[in-house]
Amino acid sequence: MANLIYSTLSSLDGYIEDEAGQFDWAVPSDEVHAFINDAMRPVGTHLYGRRMYEMMRVWETDPGLTTDSPLMADFARLWQAADKVVFSRTLERVSTSRTRLVREFEPDMVRQMKAREERDLIIGGSVLATEAFRAGLVDECQLFLVPISVGGGKPSLPNGLRLLLDLAEQRRFADGTVYLRYLIKRGV
Repeated sequence: MANLIYSTLSSLDGYIEDEAGQFDWAVPSDEVHAFINDAMRPVGTHLYGRRMYEMMRVWETDPGLTTDSPLMADFARLWQAADKVVFSRTLERVSTSRTRLVREFEPDMVRQMKAREERDLIIGGSVLATEAFRAGLVDECQLFLVPISVGGGKPSLPNGLRLLLDLAEQRRFADGTVYLRYLIKRGV
């Protein structure tokens, strides 16, 4: 059985983008990027909403991106090797391989995926992740807290939802980023 992991880079005050929709402050250092790549190796499937998919598809559609560094090339290989499911009512078609389009987020479909998959699933984007959190599907949070306070924007965790978490792992990076891995406590 696979776990569903929510992983995100977040400001210290809990936002994945600032009030202007910017997240340039969240570009990971090489050390953080290498750690993210290693964390993605056991992932077999990525779940995205339209906006996150459109941002991430460059890892396959922009060949120049992978020439920037070996870390970026490694990430691109990992991303391209994984299956992707995009939940969107408005996206007309997907433009990357190993990707399928599903019109509605279906919690039962994700439960079935978790039950049959051997490799973990990762969910990207706070809007889609909020739906998964509310449906009780998320098993683990991997938060990369960037040493900046942006003062507002899109929250990294769902508003109005209480989650009990158990700290499973932590790490501090030289650039001040902190990685926190939490398991979701069930039935408490």
